[in-house]
Amino acid sequence: MTRYAVDRSRNALIASWNTGVGDTAAVVADLPAGMSSHDALALARALTRLSEVCWRCYTHPASAAGSQDAGSEGERRQAERDAFAVVLTALTSPNLPSDGYLARSFVRVEEAAHRVGRALHALGAAELTTRVTIDVAAELAAIEQAELGNLAERARQAVALTREDASPVQVAQANNLLHGDPFGPETLFTEIDPAAAAVAAAHWLDAAAAVTAEYAGLPATQIVVEADTIEALPHETPTLVLELMADGASPRQAVMSLIREALRVAEGEIPDLAQLQQRISAAERLLAQWREDQREPRLDALGLRLTPLDPARPALDLLEDLLSGIRGCWLLYAEYATERDETDVSQKKGSDAEGPDAEGPDAEDSAAEGPDVGDLDEEGWRERRIASFFAEVRQAAAARRDRLL
Repeated sequence: MTRYAVDRSRNALIASWNTGVGDTAAVVADLPAGMSSHDALALARALTRLSEVCWRCYTHPASAAGSQDAGSEGERRQAERDAFAVVLTALTSPNLPSDGYLARSFVRVEEAAHRVGRALHALGAAELTTRVTIDVAAELAAIEQAELGNLAERARQAVALTREDASPVQVAQANNLLHGDPFGPETLFTEIDPAAAAVAAAHWLDAAAAVTAEYAGLPATQIVVEADTIEALPHETPTLVLELMADGASPRQAVMSLIREALRVAEGEIPDLAQLQQRISAAERLLAQWREDQREPRLDALGLRLTPLDPARPALDLLEDLLSGIRGCWLLYAEYATERDETDVSQKKGSDAEGPDAEGPDAEDSAAEGPDVGDLDEEGWRERRIASFFAEVRQAAAARRDRLL
């Protein structure tokens, strides 16, 4: 969302928003000379609120609600989104008090627009009203652009938000970025909606875990946990996603179920009371066992979180964890690849010692294949292993592509 502020040194109204790598700002309008600080800040606050409720239409689309029936959450969300059509009119012709009464709308987008309009009306500055209207129009256009999966320019602020749905266009773009770099390039955080990026990352984590499982001789769902013994990793969430997909969920289903649960927690709800009761019972049994063993209780081990994600930034938190999971797969793969290479070198040396003279056509063919793995330095080995890992993961991801979209 866009935040509005007052630049006192320039006496100007400023708009700023997140771009994924930092905030950017633009001047909306110069404020009228003599305008009180209170009135300027009140206008900035009203505009920030308007941006917040409008962007909520993006993060909480009607299509993601459970029902579209009359009186349902879906219908209410659609009413909020439909109110975009009256926002600009409300800025220039707001509801004003009449005979001691003021008409207020139950639609948050519409009411927020009228509040901005009333603040502008009280100031009576035509140029300021024009500039603010132009900026709000640009904000609405950015939201509509983000809804279409295009996060360029002002719509880029969507990369810092968590959406209850994932655009197929954005998922496909994220998938292409991960194909180029399965560890996750920076552009995944600066050009892609994080929910869509997380769906694609879950798909690639599934592929990476499957590849690594073949070498490690472990279930794919245990790969990230095992990698945690090599390097500390946030293994809980990637493992949960792998388990959900192993049970038949698609990457989208696994990711969106966790994100929607976290969004409900962020709004003060308990998404699954039965599950919470089970966790409480398990925690009580663990506490009883600790007391019986005369051990100090560890509250961090009770597992009483309502969601494994950060409710303030669930999609980004999930995306970061899933990419860490892919790196964990690589760490375990590298260990087994090292053992495999060392075995190959040992066997080759033994074969060379027992075989015929290397001077011959076979030796020439061998030289054409490239340097012996035993001749590679540590950096060369690492590059070779990463290239091998990426190639196998890309192949596995391509074989599972029908589950992605």
